[in-house]
Amino acid sequence: MMRIVISLLLLCCCAAVAAQDTPCPAGDPESSRDKGSVSDTKKIKRELHAFDNGLTRIKSFKEKAAVLKELGYDGICWRPGAKPDEMLDLLDKHGLRMLSTYVGGRVDAENPGFDKRLAEEIETYRKHGTIIWLNLGRGKDAGDEIAVKLINEVADLAARAGLEVVLYPHVGCYVETVEDALRLAKKVGRPNVGMSFNLCHFLKTDDEKNLEAVLKKSAPHMKLVSINGSDSGDTRKMSWDRLIQPLGDGTFDNRKVLKILDEIGYAGPIGLQCYSIQGDDRANLARSMTAWRKLNR
Repeated sequence: MMRIVISLLLLCCCAAVAAQDTPCPAGDPESSRDKGSVSDTKKIKRELHAFDNGLTRIKSFKEKAAVLKELGYDGICWRPGAKPDEMLDLLDKHGLRMLSTYVGGRVDAENPGFDKRLAEEIETYRKHGTIIWLNLGRGKDAGDEIAVKLINEVADLAARAGLEVVLYPHVGCYVETVEDALRLAKKVGRPNVGMSFNLCHFLKTDDEKNLEAVLKKSAPHMKLVSINGSDSGDTRKMSWDRLIQPLGDGTFDNRKVLKILDEIGYAGPIGLQCYSIQGDDRANLARSMTAWRKLNR
């Protein structure tokens, strides 16, 4: 009897050793992680917020909030001077968020500054953690030293309300490209200052082949992303009606953007750019939401 017990114990030990020495099978998550497999990148669920320029034909604030809730959006991107307190109350009733307020500024040697309505409204945004999305235009003798000082002024104001400032790259402005926003975010070097990637402005100023490199080098400072439907090709020569379409329209595949965002671990919100899209606002937003859900399957 003793010999049988000893034999069984030896057999169990050998099996345990063999199991430890067995390499991870193909497809095993630990094996893939060691190799840095992109195929194992997890899809990240993100919020989608409509730009206010996608609801310009829907006149009442009450209806704007109701449409966003009905269609499944998480909130809206707003702007100063548009009665934010009234809109915030309506968003609250629907469990929606005012993601951002789009603030204009001017990098100018003689008369630098930013929209002073922000100072009057800053406390209003505190409750929603509304992001100050800062667009810096180009003035006389514009330079980084002036820009950094201006960004710090906005960041000081935002910090008192516990808010963040995000630089908005925009064609024709001082902060025109993702690289411009990244350079200034690094120079400012504050935790409440970051940058955004705006697809339509990227396509107007850069080449699609650089998309992955641009997103990856921006990752440490990326706090917001905006997308929309667009055409693909020589995008720098395209008009805005081809570069800004309802999500899902056009030949550009937004799955590329979301895939790279997954790879860099960006879990922040997405804004839906709707500038100058023709047609019925509700129908356009519904089409975009249908496309968004398909993109996230």
